[in-house]
Amino acid sequence: MNIPLKFALAGLLCLPLTAATLLRADDDAGGDWISLFDGKSLDGWKMNENPDSVRVEEGMIVIDGPRGHLFYVGEVADANFKNFEFQADVRTHPRANSGIYFHTKFQESGWPNTGYEAQVNATHGDPRKTGSLYAIQDVREPGHEDGEWFNYHILVNGKQIVLKINGKVVCDYTEPDDLNRPERQLSSGTFALQAHDPDSRIDFKNLRVKLLP
Repeated sequence: MNIPLKFALAGLLCLPLTAATLLRADDDAGGDWISLFDGKSLDGWKMNENPDSVRVEEGMIVIDGPRGHLFYVGEVADANFKNFEFQADVRTHPRANSGIYFHTKFQESGWPNTGYEAQVNATHGDPRKTGSLYAIQDVREPGHEDGEWFNYHILVNGKQIVLKINGKVVCDYTEPDDLNRPERQLSSGTFALQAHDPDSRIDFKNLRVKLLP
């Protein structure tokens, strides 16, 4: 997506994928997986602008239309997640762009101005592809094809963010202790799915979260 904030992040690249890091990323600690989407309705979700850009169809959340963001506002964790694992099955269509926000909060319009974005994009013109921690650590190869379902796995634990595509770690980033970027910094918050533009259709299903200590 295009966001208003640009970051000068010299020295803030993802850490090397060490054996210890991978072990943490694959750790099965925490509770059970909890569904965030019933497959039938948008109960627990709230769209801000352009509500016609989202619909439920055949067990999927279909994002397709002008800019808008679908925020989770349901009962799980009071829609305020700190340490968690999140998974969704995602399918991109040609030249589509979207994103999964986390540690964000509902706003009436505009690009979310808090939290991080896990990019969704296989063939859109934006060079930041699926698996990018948007504008923080960017991926140039998406690791999936348009028209196929793939698994997006996001882990947040303390200051660590891990993104996995189909089980493969593509980003492992740890916030520096001295980072001072309040609007784009780990704290806690909810999830949001992005409608990017009228030519971008993305399908989501099996959205679920596991709460971590």
